[in-house]
Amino acid sequence: MSRILFAALLGLSAAALAQQPNTLTADEKKAGWTLLFDGKTTAGWHGYGRKEVPAGWRVVTGELTRVGIAGDLVTDKTYRNFELAIEWKIAPGGNSGIFYRGVEHKDWMKNPLYYSAPEMQVLDDAKHPDGQSPLTSAGADYALYPAPRGVVKPAGEWNAAKVVINGNHVEHWLNGTKVVEYELGSADWADRVKKSKFVEWPAYGKAAEGVIGVQDHGDRVAFRNMKIHVLP
Repeated sequence: MSRILFAALLGLSAAALAQQPNTLTADEKKAGWTLLFDGKTTAGWHGYGRKEVPAGWRVVTGELTRVGIAGDLVTDKTYRNFELAIEWKIAPGGNSGIFYRGVEHKDWMKNPLYYSAPEMQVLDDAKHPDGQSPLTSAGADYALYPAPRGVVKPAGEWNAAKVVINGNHVEHWLNGTKVVEYELGSADWADRVKKSKFVEWPAYGKAAEGVIGVQDHGDRVAFRNMKIHVLP
């Protein structure tokens, strides 16, 4: 799919294709989009279960980057219904993720973010073992809903992701392709949870509102153009 068509899917004009990273066009502002990352600071973010931003997350040349041991990073605000657009770039063999509707716990060591938050997988499919299964490949709703092959770009290249949540309806988009669609709390979803490791965590996928997070899975990963359009 062309970049122009993908921009149309996001509700952006062709002018948005030439814009500088981490900025909003006039059309985006008019449509109600806001930045989650300004390209210069970590304002609006903090370490999961903590008040500060861990040193392992830094802004490197306009990219929010995991450069060392840090833990997951989450938004200061919580969100219910929204369109979330993010570009990500993973190191060779790398693994990360984008969490949504996560519930924070002060005792974060015993209650990690993935105990409550569904995850859109961020991965180097070619070199990471998780890439061998569609259930855990890039774009998947991790371990529950698979993503198709041939959509993700190689390690070191930017991938454009979008997560849409409206009520219980969830969509994952990757590079202009809808790769996952499901209903939180549906019979199908509940059956898949029962057959997964998430069955051990009663809070998983239950929150109607929560933080958005990016995962520290031990590998270098960078994010940019992080923006959100809150839905009614």
